[in-house]
Amino acid sequence: MILYGISTCDTCKKALKSLTAAGHAPSFRDIRADPLTEAEITEFITEFGGQIINQKSTTWRAASDWLKASDADEQLKQQPTLMKRPVIRGDHGLTLGWDDAVMAKYL
Repeated sequence: MILYGISTCDTCKKALKSLTAAGHAPSFRDIRADPLTEAEITEFITEFGGQIINQKSTTWRAASDWLKASDADEQLKQQPTLMKRPVIRGDHGLTLGWDDAVMAKYL
């Protein structure tokens, strides 16, 4: 199981803690320190479409008009922290976020 996120994200921390407590052994991938590959970006966009971009984030609000008008793949290449977090790769395929539906799959 891989949890993709950033180390300062409270939601990622909460998800890691909950997954570990539930007996999973998630590995954490900080997408700032270890950016997503082209293949991963394509896979995430194919799976989640535009939902992969967190348009409620402070990063989004600070983004340039050019970046906001760009396609999601370009947005993730230029500013990885625009990715909605966490993305979890596990037995249930890929999941996005840490809401009740995602928690029900893993906990």
